Amino acid sequence: MSQASAGPDAGGPGDEPGSGLRALVEVMDRLRSPDGCPWDAEQTHRSLVPYVLEEAHEVAEAIEQGDRAGMREELGDLLLQVVFHARIAEEDPDDPFDVDDVARGITAKLVRRHPHVFADASGAGSLEDLHVQWDRIKAEEKRRASVLDGIPATLGAVARAQKVVGRARRSGHDDLVSVDARARAESLGERLLDLVAEAQAAGVDAEQELRAATRELESRVRGAEARRPQT
Repeated sequence: MSQASAGPDAGGPGDEPGSGLRALVEVMDRLRSPDGCPWDAEQTHRSLVPYVLEEAHEVAEAIEQGDRAGMREELGDLLLQVVFHARIAEEDPDDPFDVDDVARGITAKLVRRHPHVFADASGAGSLEDLHVQWDRIKAEEKRRASVLDGIPATLGAVARAQKVVGRARRSGHDDLVSVDARARAESLGERLLDLVAEAQAAGVDAEQELRAATRELESRVRGAEARRPQT
């Protein structure tokens, strides 16, 4: 199974730039070939969804824990998912694409969405101006009817609330999410949303704060368990 690190040594830091990525693509080609790995050969975009989500969470955990070695490994596992999906996509009879198409697509998108860097546009302005510009360009590209379109429904509740609050504020609807402008929330959901809005206004990532607080609670619980007399 290719979910674990495997394959030939991609070489040291002195190798030609990009050689490691090319080696990964070659390994993935071999794994999906007729004489490759049966498990890898039977995977589909849909069957790999749990792995994409899991690897993304493991990257976040390594970053938040300051684990440099873990971050390097988990980023590799996440990169594997990108290459794996691109390799499967090559086999589609109607709409094939490969990892180079993926890379070219994101490169073109970055250039389009940074006119203050790559085009003859006005200066960068403030970070808030850049967020507004990014949202405007994205809406034009995707022909979205609302600034809220495109926020994944599968995001965690807190993370999704942050996205909605942030986009609502940047699109001029601050009055709908301002804690000060709203009557005191009565339901638990509204109170939670107020906390997310408060965190967003303060430049705090509520999702990260909640994870950190949860880790602290876990540590206290484990400490209490360790101190509990054995029966």
